[in-house]
Amino acid sequence: MTEHPHAPQPTTDPAPGTTPAELSADFASRVNTALDTFLEGQAGTVGKISAEAVELVGSIRALVRGGKRLRPLFAFWGFVGAGGDPAEPAIVQAAAALELFQAAALIHDDLIDRSDTRRGQPSVHRRFEALHRARAWHRNGARFGEAAAVLAGDLCLSYSEQLFGTIVPVPPAARAVFDTMRVQVMAGQYLDVLEESAGPTFGPDQAVARARTVVRYKSAKYSVENPVLLGGALAGAPEPLQRAYSEFALPLGEAFQLRDDVLGVFGDPAETGKPAGDDLREGKRTELIAHALLLAGESDRGFIQERLGAEDLATEEVARMCSILRASGALAATERAISELSASGFDALERLPVAGPVRAALRGLGEAAIRRTS
Repeated sequence: MTEHPHAPQPTTDPAPGTTPAELSADFASRVNTALDTFLEGQAGTVGKISAEAVELVGSIRALVRGGKRLRPLFAFWGFVGAGGDPAEPAIVQAAAALELFQAAALIHDDLIDRSDTRRGQPSVHRRFEALHRARAWHRNGARFGEAAAVLAGDLCLSYSEQLFGTIVPVPPAARAVFDTMRVQVMAGQYLDVLEESAGPTFGPDQAVARARTVVRYKSAKYSVENPVLLGGALAGAPEPLQRAYSEFALPLGEAFQLRDDVLGVFGDPAETGKPAGDDLREGKRTELIAHALLLAGESDRGFIQERLGAEDLATEEVARMCSILRASGALAATERAISELSASGFDALERLPVAGPVRAALRGLGEAAIRRTS
């Protein structure tokens, strides 16, 4: 292994006799317990205001029970790789805060994209819309669902900050990572929304670069890079190690989101929990679409520009777009980008100055992120 310049020597085995898989499973269980305990307490707090408002917390609890805990696990192994004690409560609190921040992002993202499902269940705004319908309440049910989802997402953001604030004392470097991460996601989400309106006004030659900027700031940094950096900062990682973490984590985070973009069009609904071609109906101008705009013929390019995200997009039009993405080479170009980014990240992982079990755990997480089917 080639050492990263000026980085500390690899740490020793974080828990002799315990496998990375066992440590990961134990940590995920601790995060689940922390989330359940925290949200149960919050349900009690909200219940003192009104029993009717407890449904807000219930929607959050239902959402955070799903997921693969990838972000908490990246944070955990960044923490252990920097010499942190796996039993330290602070990393559990930080990981639970990450999950609540992700829940907020998912709630708002589904609302913005008008997504009907999340993880095979109704998205939060659809959940509240169904509640309105079941109770036969007055006025517009869809509008009620949207309003309730905004509030649930805002509550998640508040809860995320509240949980992170229980880390005492919080290292300034960790606070900086957490704060920067939230700004990056909001800016990236805005750029994603902007692309739906302004994207068609830019030439195809700019589309890939613009899509990659959205990928980086809306998803890649908060999915992989910032969790690893947060864990490292909580353990007092020196700057050279944090730079090495970024060299490993950022390209894998980008590959992670590109895989998500592919699944958003070509994924199996039974695996993804979303309808086939969902991203096409939502009008997402992903890197996959950007490649098609650059590579497809004029007629196909015009069809995508005109019909992507149309409210009346027909099933046969979704099928035609999928065919264009394949035939133009856009799907192949996106898969190449995933492979190149993955290779870059895993090459950096081999240079990472951490113990063998930490490297094995990070590799497993990276592979799970880019090779997933849901």
